[in-house]
Amino acid sequence: MLMRFGTFVVATCAALFMMAPAAAHHAFGAEFDASRPVLLKGKIVKVEWVNPHTWLHVEITKEDGSKEVWMVEGGSPNSLLRRGATKNSFPVGTEVVVDGYQARDHSELRANARNVTFTDGRKLFLGSTGTGAPPPESFPEDKVKPPAQ
Repeated sequence: MLMRFGTFVVATCAALFMMAPAAAHHAFGAEFDASRPVLLKGKIVKVEWVNPHTWLHVEITKEDGSKEVWMVEGGSPNSLLRRGATKNSFPVGTEVVVDGYQARDHSELRANARNVTFTDGRKLFLGSTGTGAPPPESFPEDKVKPPAQ
C-alpha cells in the first residue's frame, strides 16, 4: 500500500512539473533589430548576473544633457565565465562603450550587446553565437544611429 502511494505521489509530481510553463529562450530576431545598431557610452549603474542572460544597466548622457539608463543584454553567465569575465569584471561606476543592437520596440531602452569596451582599451565580446544575431565582426560602425531621442 505504501509503495502504491509513493508511486502515485511521484507520478502526480511529474505530471504537475510537465504542465508548468517553461521559461522560453528567445531568438535574437524576436526581440532585437539587426538593422538598428547602437553605440552606448556611459557608466555601469547595475549588473544582473542571472540566467539565461546577463544584464548591464548603463547610464548614458544624451546630447541635450538628460540621462537615461539602458538595459543591455549579454550572453549567459556561463558563456561569459568561459571568456574570462565574472560579475566583478563590471564594477558599478565603470565607464564603458557598448556596441549592440536596439530592441525591436524602439521606444524601449534595451539593447543586445555585442562588445563592451573599457576605457583602458580592453574589449569583451558579450554576445551569444549561434542565436541568429549578426556575427560580431559584422557590426556596421559607420551606420550606428544614436539612441532614440
